[in-house]
Amino acid sequence: MPSQESSRTRTERRPRAESSGGGRIPAELVIITGMSGSGKASVLKAFEDLGYYCVDNLPVGLIPQFADLVGQSSEIKNTALVVDVREGEQLQNLPRIVRSVKRILPTKMVFLEAEDTVLLRRFSETRRPHPLGVNAPVRASLAAERRHLRSIRAMADLVIDTSKFNVHELRAYITERFQKRESDKSILVSCVSFGFKQGLPEDADLVFDVRFLPNPYFVPEFRPLTGRNPKVAKYIRSFPQTREFIRRISQLLVYLLPHYIREGKSYLTISFGCTGGQHRSVMMAEEVGKLLRTAGYRVKVVHRDSPG
Repeated sequence: MPSQESSRTRTERRPRAESSGGGRIPAELVIITGMSGSGKASVLKAFEDLGYYCVDNLPVGLIPQFADLVGQSSEIKNTALVVDVREGEQLQNLPRIVRSVKRILPTKMVFLEAEDTVLLRRFSETRRPHPLGVNAPVRASLAAERRHLRSIRAMADLVIDTSKFNVHELRAYITERFQKRESDKSILVSCVSFGFKQGLPEDADLVFDVRFLPNPYFVPEFRPLTGRNPKVAKYIRSFPQTREFIRRISQLLVYLLPHYIREGKSYLTISFGCTGGQHRSVMMAEEVGKLLRTAGYRVKVVHRDSPG
């Protein structure tokens, strides 16, 4: 049995990236492999949430063709795939294939493992058979699997011992390692206005009730207009509680968004509600959306119950 590396230890090798010559940045391929029960499915899901194009159990022989397609694609920026002992005898070709693929595009291999006692417990909890066979004891299958994967583990760019991780911690760890610096604010924020008369938005993550603000509906000239009208917006903003609310809510959201990103959230829906969804909520969604854009976030503003 190979010696266990310390938890969360990595040895990274720089992949050979083709010069873009001022063109687009070369795509990245991440190959996820390792012990059965070590969390490969959870890691693949984490990569998917990071915007990677993900494939589970791709046949080893197809990896070079897949890498060619990714390298030529103008749409796929990064991709991740899982290869493991389900591949059978063809898995022994993985080291050679990975070496050849690294000449095509930047490639990293992530190897997941865990202590036998942890893997045995996970198999017991899920009641799923080990891929190497249903007739052999799980402990014996794990030992055989470690032998099969020894050469693959040795060439991994990153080895992760998941023994001490739960699903959420493992996902957060992958997000921290692989989230691109330029994507630190890539979360998509939707600022939605709505009227409580029509009910709460079903997809709202955060809901703020702005019915405490003075209502332009009771000003005859403002009644047929919406919160997008400059005069209506100016009227709502003229009250000190409006300005204070905007200041406080913007500070709160700028504080919260990096934490949502670290948890792997790729989009967030913030809803502002007033009575009819025409004036106060519309103005607030527009105002907060503008401030979040200024802070560097991608924002779309949606007015569910307001015409136009």
